Amino acid sequence: MQQPFDIIVANTHYAVFPEGNDTYAIYKDGKEYMQIQKDEESQWLKLDDETALPQFEPNEEVNLIGKEISEYKEEDEEDDEDLFEDDEY
Repeated sequence: MQQPFDIIVANTHYAVFPEGNDTYAIYKDGKEYMQIQKDEESQWLKLDDETALPQFEPNEEVNLIGKEISEYKEEDEEDDEDLFEDDEY
């Protein structure tokens, strides 16, 4: 499983904790802020605080956070590939 990481969106710092199945706990100012889940390639959903069910209303902040998560994951995967390219057997 992926390790927690930090992102910055619109000058706001968020800590991201992967929970599996494209679901992430998002922390802001040291407190759990929300949980989000990837819906489509560019769409992310906020999960309800009490039921953990997806909320289907458009949410720009959630999509911006999700975009940063996707970009972070892509960079991380590229770094992993670089590790294997340097190995000689």
